[in-house]
Amino acid sequence: MAPTPLPLEQMAGVGGYLPAGQEGGPRINTMSMSVLIDFIIQRTYHELTVLAELLPRKTDMERKIEIYNYAARTRHLFTRLNALVKWGNSVSKVDKSSQIMSFLDKQNMLFVETADMLARMSRETLVRARLPNFHIPAAVEVLTTGTYNRLPTCIRERIVPADAITPAEKKQTLLRLNQVIQHRLVTGKLLPQMREFRIKNGRVTFEVKHEFSVALTVMGDSQSVPWRLLDIDVLVEDKETGDGKSLVHPLQVNYIHQLIQARLVENPNALSEVYNCLHYFCQSLQLEVLYTQTLRLNYERLDDNNITVEEYVPGVKLTVSYWRDLKSELGYRLTVQSDPSEIGRPLAVVHVPSLGAKESAEVADRAVRSEHLSMERLIVHTVYIRSVSRLSDLKLEFQAFLKDVDFNLQGTPAILTVPVLSPCLRAEQIHITIDTHTGMFRCHVPKHLDCPITEEMQEALNTDRSKLPSLLSELRFWITHRRCEKTLQHLPATAVDTLTFLTLPEQELLQQGRHKIYVKLHRHPNIILVVQLKEKPTMANEMEYTFHLGFVAFQKDEADVIDDSAKQLVSVVAQPPSDIPKFFTKLMRLIEFDTFVATHGPGTEVDAPPAKQQKTIFPAYFIPELAHVVAMCDEKIPFMNLAQTLSKHNIPHSGLQVEANATSLVLKILALPQPGKSTTATGQQAQTGPAAAANAAAAETKPQPLSGSSAFPKIEPHVWDDLMRRVLSISVRSQTNKNSQVRIWVVEFVFYSTPLQSCHPKEQGSRRTVYLTYEQANHDFSKTVEELLNDWSKIVYLYTLVHDFAEQLKNKRLPLCDMLVVKSYSYMNLLLGYGPKKEVSCNIYWSVQSHGFRLTFVGGMSAVNAHSMMRDQLAQHLNQHHSLTQIAQILHETYYPMSSIAKLPVLPFLGIPRPQVPVLSFCMLAQSPCLMRLTYQAVYCLELRFRANRLLSIRDGASSRFERNIIEEFTPIQGLKAFLSKYVDESAAYRGRAPHEDDNPLSPMGMEDNYGGPSSVTGVSAGGSSPFLGAGMRGPQSPRDSGLRFPAPHTPPSSSNPHTPASPHPSAGGGGAAQSHGNFNLTSPPAPHMPHPSPGGLMPSSPLNPQPSPHMVHSPGPNTMYMQSHQDSPFTAMSPANNQWPGSPSMPRPSPRPGQSPEHKSTGGGSVGAGGPDRGGARGTLNRPWAGATPTLLTHEALETLCRPSPHPNKDINVTDMSPLERFLGCVYMRRQLHRNIQSEESLTALNSTEPGVVLFKVDGLQCQVMLNQMHMQTLHLKITQLPPPPDKPTFQLSPDDLLVIEQYFDTRVAAPPYRPNSLHSICRLLNLPAQVLKDFVQIMRLELKPEFGGDQLKWTVQMCMRMPPSAVPIVPSGNACVVLGRMKILFFLQITKIPYNGKDWKDSPSLVLPIVYDITTNLTQMAERREQVPSPMMTAASTLLRRFAEFNSQQNQCSLFPAITDLLTNLQLATDMPQPPPNQAIGPPVGVGVGVGVGVGVVGSSPNPMMPMQQLQPQVGPQGQVGPGGYPQLGPNPGGPQ
Repeated sequence: MAPTPLPLEQMAGVGGYLPAGQEGGPRINTMSMSVLIDFIIQRTYHELTVLAELLPRKTDMERKIEIYNYAARTRHLFTRLNALVKWGNSVSKVDKSSQIMSFLDKQNMLFVETADMLARMSRETLVRARLPNFHIPAAVEVLTTGTYNRLPTCIRERIVPADAITPAEKKQTLLRLNQVIQHRLVTGKLLPQMREFRIKNGRVTFEVKHEFSVALTVMGDSQSVPWRLLDIDVLVEDKETGDGKSLVHPLQVNYIHQLIQARLVENPNALSEVYNCLHYFCQSLQLEVLYTQTLRLNYERLDDNNITVEEYVPGVKLTVSYWRDLKSELGYRLTVQSDPSEIGRPLAVVHVPSLGAKESAEVADRAVRSEHLSMERLIVHTVYIRSVSRLSDLKLEFQAFLKDVDFNLQGTPAILTVPVLSPCLRAEQIHITIDTHTGMFRCHVPKHLDCPITEEMQEALNTDRSKLPSLLSELRFWITHRRCEKTLQHLPATAVDTLTFLTLPEQELLQQGRHKIYVKLHRHPNIILVVQLKEKPTMANEMEYTFHLGFVAFQKDEADVIDDSAKQLVSVVAQPPSDIPKFFTKLMRLIEFDTFVATHGPGTEVDAPPAKQQKTIFPAYFIPELAHVVAMCDEKIPFMNLAQTLSKHNIPHSGLQVEANATSLVLKILALPQPGKSTTATGQQAQTGPAAAANAAAAETKPQPLSGSSAFPKIEPHVWDDLMRRVLSISVRSQTNKNSQVRIWVVEFVFYSTPLQSCHPKEQGSRRTVYLTYEQANHDFSKTVEELLNDWSKIVYLYTLVHDFAEQLKNKRLPLCDMLVVKSYSYMNLLLGYGPKKEVSCNIYWSVQSHGFRLTFVGGMSAVNAHSMMRDQLAQHLNQHHSLTQIAQILHETYYPMSSIAKLPVLPFLGIPRPQVPVLSFCMLAQSPCLMRLTYQAVYCLELRFRANRLLSIRDGASSRFERNIIEEFTPIQGLKAFLSKYVDESAAYRGRAPHEDDNPLSPMGMEDNYGGPSSVTGVSAGGSSPFLGAGMRGPQSPRDSGLRFPAPHTPPSSSNPHTPASPHPSAGGGGAAQSHGNFNLTSPPAPHMPHPSPGGLMPSSPLNPQPSPHMVHSPGPNTMYMQSHQDSPFTAMSPANNQWPGSPSMPRPSPRPGQSPEHKSTGGGSVGAGGPDRGGARGTLNRPWAGATPTLLTHEALETLCRPSPHPNKDINVTDMSPLERFLGCVYMRRQLHRNIQSEESLTALNSTEPGVVLFKVDGLQCQVMLNQMHMQTLHLKITQLPPPPDKPTFQLSPDDLLVIEQYFDTRVAAPPYRPNSLHSICRLLNLPAQVLKDFVQIMRLELKPEFGGDQLKWTVQMCMRMPPSAVPIVPSGNACVVLGRMKILFFLQITKIPYNGKDWKDSPSLVLPIVYDITTNLTQMAERREQVPSPMMTAASTLLRRFAEFNSQQNQCSLFPAITDLLTNLQLATDMPQPPPNQAIGPPVGVGVGVGVGVGVVGSSPNPMMPMQQLQPQVGPQGQVGPGGYPQLGPNPGGPQ
């Protein structure tokens, strides 16, 4: 049964517990309720735990009884606890009574104890409380002498020790004791083992190595005094298992000490007895240590199969056996034992089988007779000696069949190394050792641990050693295979043991079982190298290598037919794509190499000894013969393939050669064929000279050029001969790309100088080289040859241009050297530099893909190359005419105008036709080298023609040149002629005219077409000449006329406007028929003969000055037909001679004089001037819509002025600089959009205007006139006139100052850059408002234009948004007009910006965009809002101010718009710590003038009235009811605004 627990009253720690604060009262049995409950729970749990442990051992009935007793006790205990808890509810009264009784008991106890103490003091303490008699003599003695001599003598005798002897006496005593000990040792009998002793300090210490050390002394000098044993030290240690502790306990040492001391008494051989006792004990201890180490070694690291204790006799011997798996008659064991014949000898080691005496003694000295007593060292050293012995025997067996081989037996554990090859690395030798645990032989090759032969060899070493010679031979071949793989590791080849043959070849070499290796070349899949391995008969450790080159083909099965091309020598077998891959190999041919010849070529001797200064040591695993043969095949096979391919293309070559000093292989090509020319047998026989060798190699026919392109350049015989004379050599070499490690062909062309000298520093010598590279990875040598021929065609075709251009460049009569500079000519590319500083470049090269010349343009450091816009047109011109001189002239003449055109912006803009559709501002469309079209915002088009003498003509590109109507895509530019006439240089009109041209006025077609004619769509004339070179080259005529000249512009008659085009002259400027007759009718037959140019105007026909064909004429232009059918057109008046046939006798021929006379010049100059009689008539036609169709002649300087960005003419408009042309076109576009807006809006009424280019319309009570500024035609101006009111309906009238503000606002904010038409919609909607409301908008405009009118009380500036900002509240789509009228409400946007103070900058000022809604009917101004928007603090403050103004506005009879805005600008305050605005509310600097779009975005604030839905802001056509004059409520004027 479980022990019965004690009651709580008897538990320790429970009784005597006092509550806090009652420690001094009587001890009562009280305790805390929590402690009581804790005790009860712990006791219950403890009893339950005890039951759980004891019940399983009892019977079922006993378990039930115990459980019942436990439940009854626990129930009784918790019942008492429950009663105690219930009693605790009334314990407070008991506590009070208890405290009172305790206090009273304490007071009573204090009174009783006080009385008892007083009685004890009076009866016991105070009775003896008297002073003693003072001891005056002792006091006097102490105070006078400082000592006290009257103490009892017994204290000195019993307590104070006697005086010690002096150090001298101690020394004398010890020396005497040393003499006595020495005398005893000399006269006594001493064992040899105890001859090592020392006498010191009166004691003798004997030490026996590795056993013990003992100290003795004598207590007198008599011979009968026995030895006294002082100290014993056991020197036996166990450093492996002893953990550094002593092996003998101190109690054991004391026992031995007492035993020996007892034997020393009356013993004549006392010292021998000491040695015998301690020696026997130490040997027994050593054997015990060895035995313990053996057991622990067997238990922890080894098992019974490796080491076992066969016999152990304590204190006598220990026998241990090892190598139990090794079959032996006696077995391998060792015994450690004491010498039975002589007890004084140390432990001895006996080996079975026996070892030599020397080895056995060495083992004992190492393991037993040393400081480190270790059974493991004993066994290890024994195994090592056994291993060396067995390996020595094995070495003798190997020497029997391996002669002249250096064996090596060394190391611990012992390793026997056997070389199998010569030379042989140590890592490739066979390492044979013995397993220390089992005694079996183990062998491996360190470099080839996965060698399968080593397992068989290891088995033969342990069983049948007769198999060793054959296994060594197999291992020798196997290692040689691995050496081959290692040799090929860094070569593009792979060594394999077998190939997948469907049928085994008949060659004996390829039969199974032969020692051979197949080497697959990575770059040549159809080539294999067979390496045969043989052992040398005289030296088995050396190998011989025989090489065979095999040509294979691949097939998928036996039925697969091999192509005949696979049987060729070095051709690459191209495998067509097949569904079934071809895995099987078929041998086609097998060629044996002469190893000596292959390895002893030019500059190559593989086995030659290196020079003394070259210490080149190849590793043993590197086979130089194999590496050389593989590298030779890999290098030469591509050359042989390439040579075969060249022969197929009939290209002569000299075969594969080795360059000097054996640097590389080279294939010399003797000649290359002429591009685009197929040679025949007849042609080859007929040709002679330098080109005969090249033409002998017939090339494939060149493919035809693409449709629409020009023919190939004609290669003249003398040009071809000159090129062949310059070609010195063509060499093909093979290299490896350092970056991608890919093999490439490098073709080197060596030329003798060039016909065109360049300024490049690397192109100054006489030897010019061109390097071409081609990849070898695709094995398609035909493609390589074709690419070579294509690159050769690039050289030849470019040379045809350069050869002619070089002759013209050397001609000093032509100013080509002043126009350009040759930066580089590399036979493949021609780089020309031109421009003012010759820093822009043009690269010319032949393109094989497009079968024509291509041009690329590169800009300089300080200039851009604008000719990139007409790159294709210039290339087409060059491919048609094949003249670099014309290209150079065109580039030189068009550089300045193209650079000017390039300054026009080409960025896309939004919000022009539609807000979300981007439109390019300017788009340049080149149609020919001298014809350029400029489109502005996809609406207007300008046609520019470049002419000689730094002139060009501009006309409206919207007028068709082939029909009478207008091109649908574009709109005519009204006023273009008048605008361009302001930039006409009248003196330049006579710059290039001949003296006879003043009497022969030309029609517009003469100015229209000097290059290509109207029929030239692509910009190339029928005669194939340019306006710069079509008239031919003229030599210098006068000191003022030097260098290259061009056809001069025709001189208009004296009575015509100098800005009006002139009529054509049949031979004006000596330009030939193709240049002087622009009004031919192609339906008529061409004239059989054309007027010939004057000798003074043209040079004789030569290769440097080609003349155009006389049969190439122009077709009539559209203006000619237009003039014939419309007699009212100004073109007919300007073209009096437009119907004359070219070459008619009535047409005067050009003057033969090279220059003009002074009289003629003065006549021409005086007849045309600013004050001419026809100036007024001409001005009337300048603004006609069709006036821009006639070209206007401008200089390059005028075009630069038109295209260069410049400040705005109106200083009040602060915008980014724009070109005058962009400002003019923008104003014309705005005027056109205004006209369309007037036609689409019903509230605007269009009026007829007598002046061209003026838009006239009226609104309610106002007449508006929009016109261009005739001074510079770059700004739009609005003129507003107030109409007289009707007599029956008096209306509110705006003051002239208000009208002036509207006009200024239109000029500086609406019709200003960036020219957005939606701004016009907004201003038109404002003009249509009632006069009272418009008055307030005028006040806002005035405040925006002149913020100082607002006074000092304004804290914000205001700007009206004419277009919807993209970041504002999305009430209106971005970019649209942001003034919306609908249902008697006006929605508009204001941008307000905080005025900076305290020296702050405008960029740091916050800005807001506020959507304002003004209700005309209720005269209420508030902010628009959306339900889904979260108002920002700024917008909330603005909305609160407008709501407060609406509540306290007392003047209801006047418009509240401007007062509300003024109050907002005055009273809107910024919070000190403004929170971050939401994503749709940004705060930024004020917007620039003229932009009309705020940077910041407004968030709709709260409204004082119920939410006004956005549906109420839908625009409406008119008012819903007649409320006042004009359909709007009648409101009084607002006199409070600034005037």
